[in-house]
Amino acid sequence: MAFDVVRIPVWNDNYAWLLCGADGTAALVDSPEAGPIQAELQRRGLRLTHILNTHHHPDHVGSNLDLAAAWPGLEIWGGRYDSERGRIPGQTRALADGERVSWGGVAALVREIPGHTLGHIAYFFDNACAFVGDTLFFGGCGRLFEGTPEQMDRALNDVIAALPGETLLYCAHEYTAANLRFARSVDPDNAALQSAAVDVARRREAGQATVPSRLADELEVNPFLRCHLPALQRAAGVAPDAPRHAVFGALRSMKDGFSG
Repeated sequence: MAFDVVRIPVWNDNYAWLLCGADGTAALVDSPEAGPIQAELQRRGLRLTHILNTHHHPDHVGSNLDLAAAWPGLEIWGGRYDSERGRIPGQTRALADGERVSWGGVAALVREIPGHTLGHIAYFFDNACAFVGDTLFFGGCGRLFEGTPEQMDRALNDVIAALPGETLLYCAHEYTAANLRFARSVDPDNAALQSAAVDVARRREAGQATVPSRLADELEVNPFLRCHLPALQRAAGVAPDAPRHAVFGALRSMKDGFSG
């Protein structure tokens, strides 16, 4: 059995992802708000069995306890770092880097990808679906609230970028338009980026979502996955022989202050 993935928009720019099994069960990747999730489950006639949390921020775990009360026996998974610190409400299983799990008949590899937070994990399913939380967004990446540039650079460029190019990356926010405005400011001669920006503008004007994205496309347009290239080194203002994480760190600092 495989599963379908349904996007649930929440608040202004959050997404929850509902994995819909053929047997009438469902799993949820992160739990920002119970109401829209419960409505989607009811509309589809599904029974929620699992929440797969990526990290502890409230817009990712905020409705864990409400959903656990509504669905007795609900499994709530998250990373071991957050489990050890009690940061994920209702957590029932602590997952370690490299652990194999499965849902809906599809196996997944759990990877620890600290940077945005120290306990952030991702779920890489064998059907080329990767749920990356707030680590990577279409054309961008998450802020460094707890981790270091070196940790986030590794998460992006050694872990996520090593996936097959056809992998679909399911992130948790609709930040694409703003991300691509920054990307164009540091990578202005990138034709693929220019084309992507036009397409994203068209889709947003039509009220359409821009995620998930495809890893092969991210590698062409996302400046945080292109830190090894001379053009991005120059834009970051670092020496040509600087380590890749120094380029990443400089670009992330520039993005933090970007208002374009």
